[in-house]
Amino acid sequence: MKKLSSAVLGLGLALAASVAHAEAPKEKTCPEGLPTETKCLAGQDQNGAYYWIAIPKAWNGTLVLHTHGGPRLKTPKPDDAVEDLQRFAVTVAEGYAWAGSNYRREGYGVRSAAEDSDNLRKLFWETYGRPKRTVLHGQSWGGNVAAKTAELYGKDADGKLIYDGVILTSGVVSGGTRAYDFRADLRAVYQFYCGNHPAKDEVQYPLWQGQPVGSKLTNKQLDERLDACTGVNRPAGERTAQQQRNLKNILAVTRIPERTLDSHLSWSTFTFADMVNKRLGGANPFSNVGVVYTGSDDDKALNKGVPRFKADPVGVQRLANDSDLTGKLLVPTLTMHAIDDPTAFVELEQVFHDTVAKAGKSDLLVQSFTDEHEHSKLATPEYAALLRAMDAWIGQGTKPSPATLAAGCAEAVKTYGEACHFQVDYKVPALSTRSYPRKKPGVK
Repeated sequence: MKKLSSAVLGLGLALAASVAHAEAPKEKTCPEGLPTETKCLAGQDQNGAYYWIAIPKAWNGTLVLHTHGGPRLKTPKPDDAVEDLQRFAVTVAEGYAWAGSNYRREGYGVRSAAEDSDNLRKLFWETYGRPKRTVLHGQSWGGNVAAKTAELYGKDADGKLIYDGVILTSGVVSGGTRAYDFRADLRAVYQFYCGNHPAKDEVQYPLWQGQPVGSKLTNKQLDERLDACTGVNRPAGERTAQQQRNLKNILAVTRIPERTLDSHLSWSTFTFADMVNKRLGGANPFSNVGVVYTGSDDDKALNKGVPRFKADPVGVQRLANDSDLTGKLLVPTLTMHAIDDPTAFVELEQVFHDTVAKAGKSDLLVQSFTDEHEHSKLATPEYAALLRAMDAWIGQGTKPSPATLAAGCAEAVKTYGEACHFQVDYKVPALSTRSYPRKKPGVK
């Protein structure tokens, strides 16, 4: 399985037709950034999910099944996966085959996305035969999807392992019931200071709903409201005194970085609306009853006047069933997370750590951290180090450590030329009962 011959490729294309109702992979022109002579293919599975596959000329026999982040709220298009393929082209450069599903529909739904991902795994196996190894790689919300995929589809009918390893980067690894409370807090705190989402002359709705059914509000309009209240989109010197006060208080109370405030407000609007209205049957999974907000210039007034809402146990249970994790790892699992990730905060890793420990599977988990300030893409040699370490863990039983990952990254720098940022002694703080303590020693 070291090389993919034209004969094998042709046989694979023929066999793909046997996958029930799935569209056979068709050869495509590879996007920029992939090694020369890489074979790229694309198609649509039996549930309508588009996918892309890339196989390097000197394939090492391992498939990396990628689960993308989001959840994306736009209707999937055939070539959506190209962006992820290019972002993680290091996978193909390291000799691995790459496959990624767009998922069958837009919006929230961890179990649905996990099923689509495993369906692509089945299609690849049916097309090319079972690879030497199959490894899941989940990025961002896709980290939740990958972890759930490993839980739901980790064994076949005979109890034999299907996946050989799991890599989770910048992952929402806490599960849904622990990952989004801070955005519910943002909606409440924002409304206290700004009062324009919804505005007084608009239909009033519970903030946990994100948006009422049928709302026509756009991202651009929401951004205009945020800027009107806080001046966040203009230079600090052009903000009014009231805008400066509003922004300072919102950031201090929620601990959300200014650079991603607009994104988090958008997610707590449009993603919440998709989650609640379309996926949870209108049931509320969020509560801020009893939460004491601190950090403002008048906490007493804030806590007296902030909008409050109580979770519906049905909403909590539905969200938990869809997205929460058991921690019952079946195979070696590696995580990597930037300490100053402004989107999926690093404290989520402690939730995953504790969940896995409670399940008695800590021997199968190694977590690593970098001192980067990004979310969507960290340094290229760091991903190469994860892939190489996973290969050694599966093949030789050599369990890595943060120190050996850092050493492996230094070696990968010789190939990819970017700096490494692993912090081998970092200890992730516990997730706060509410919001996220963003100040950490040594992090700007």
